[in-house]
Amino acid sequence: MTNIAMIGFGGVGQALVEILQEKRESLSNRHGLETKIVAVADLMKGAVYDKNGLDIEVLLECVRKDDSVETYPDGPDVVKGMSSIDTIERTNAEMIVEVTFTDVQTGEPAITHCKRAFASGKSVVTTNKGPVALAYKQLKALAEENGVFFGFEGTVMSGTPALRMPEETLAGNEITRISGILNGTTNYILTEMEQGKSYGEALEQAQSYGYAEADPTNDVEGYDARYKVAILANYLMDTPLDYKEVTVEGISGMTVESVKEALQNRQKWKLIGKVERQEDGSVVGSVQPERIDETHPLAGVNGATNAILYECDLLGPVLLTGAGAGRKETGFSLLIDLIHYQKERKLQTS
Repeated sequence: MTNIAMIGFGGVGQALVEILQEKRESLSNRHGLETKIVAVADLMKGAVYDKNGLDIEVLLECVRKDDSVETYPDGPDVVKGMSSIDTIERTNAEMIVEVTFTDVQTGEPAITHCKRAFASGKSVVTTNKGPVALAYKQLKALAEENGVFFGFEGTVMSGTPALRMPEETLAGNEITRISGILNGTTNYILTEMEQGKSYGEALEQAQSYGYAEADPTNDVEGYDARYKVAILANYLMDTPLDYKEVTVEGISGMTVESVKEALQNRQKWKLIGKVERQEDGSVVGSVQPERIDETHPLAGVNGATNAILYECDLLGPVLLTGAGAGRKETGFSLLIDLIHYQKERKLQTS
C-alpha cells in the first residue's frame, strides 16, 4: 500500500484521485498498485490529513460542494490546516503528488516541495514543468541520494508518454534530434487560420473553447513550448539546457495571407519546438514557426493535438501523437508515474 499526499488539489489532482478510485481493482490486479490518499494540502482549498486514509467520495464531495477540504468530517485522527511543507514532512505519506499552481519562471513552490520531500525520504510525481526545466540535475541527484522516485511524465504532452515511451522503448538508440508540436493552443489557432480565420478570430475561438487562457501570452509567444524543449534536452538527451538558452518566436505575427500562401505551395505553418545534438556533444534548442512540406510527419497534426518526432540513429524517425492537455489526460500522466514507481519498488524487493 502506498500512502499518498496531494500537494495541490485542483482539476488535475482531483482527476488522479478519481482515476485511482475508478480503476482500483484493475490497478491492484495488473500492476500491484494499491494506494491510499492520506493527506491533501491546497493553498485555496485548505488541508486535511488522516493517517488511516481519507474517504475519497467524502473528500471529493466536500470540494464539489464547498470548494474546500476542511469541511471534511472531524475524527479522532483527522488533522486540518497543515501547511504544504508540514504535509510533506510530517504525514505518513510515502509519495507526494505535486500539482500546485507554480510560477514556471522560478519553479516555485514546486521546486521547494520536491527538495523537502526528497530530503524527507519521500518520492515525488509532478506535472509542473518548472522543477524539470530549471533544476532537473539537482533534483535528480537529490532523489538518487535519498533513494526515492522522481516522476514528471506530465510535463511534456500531458498524458501522452513523450518521456517514458522513448526512454524505455527506444532504449539503445541515440536520439539525435527531437522536434514537435508541443503546444495545442497554437496548433489549434494555426489550423483555424488555414480555414480562413484571422489570427484574432482564431485566438478568440480558442479562448471560447478553453484551449487558450484569457492572457494567451505563454502559449502564443512560444514560452510554454520553450520549457518543454528544455525538459526534453535535460531528460532524453541527458544534456543540460537552460530554458533561457532556447531561442523563441511565437505565432502572434502570423497572417492569413502567409498561411494561405503556404497552403498554395503544399506547405503548412507549424510552431515547432526543437532540440538537436551538435557535433561537439552539446545541444541547441529553439521554438519558432516553421513552414514545412505537407509530406512532413508533423504536417498532418491538426487542431489542439500535440505530436513529437524522435530521430534515432538505429530506428530512424518515430512519431508520437496525442493529447497535450486536459484534466483527465494530465491526471493519467501521474498514474503512469505511479505505476512505474510501483514497478521499481517490486524490483527493489525481489
